[in-house]
Amino acid sequence: QVQLVESGGGLGQAGGSLRLSCAASVRTFSSYAMGWFRQAPGKEREIVAAISGGGIMAYYTRSVKDRFTISRDNAKNTVYLQMNSLKPEDTAVYYCARSLTTWSTDASRYTYWGQGTQVTVSS
Repeated sequence: QVQLVESGGGLGQAGGSLRLSCAASVRTFSSYAMGWFRQAPGKEREIVAAISGGGIMAYYTRSVKDRFTISRDNAKNTVYLQMNSLKPEDTAVYYCARSLTTWSTDASRYTYWGQGTQVTVSS
């Protein structure tokens, strides 16, 4: 049973920072890519960032590139999303997810999901 638990969401100000964490209860954590997704009200869920199992490769959607950083600590079975220069349009529920493979940016390859954490950015 794979369990993913997000934390670190909340209220942030435009221009400020928040850090999300996702703790995974899974063996061989380093064998799988991890991703952060978000879903804003009335919008489809989108991938925000992904990181390969070994942490070497990373992907960012264009709207967060140079503002967000994904990282992972395989010794702690945890993946992080550092969000800087926040914008109101970053407001969404953020989900972490585990891929079926060591690297993927294809949302359909992410089959294990956390419960989500709300991020609200005020202007």
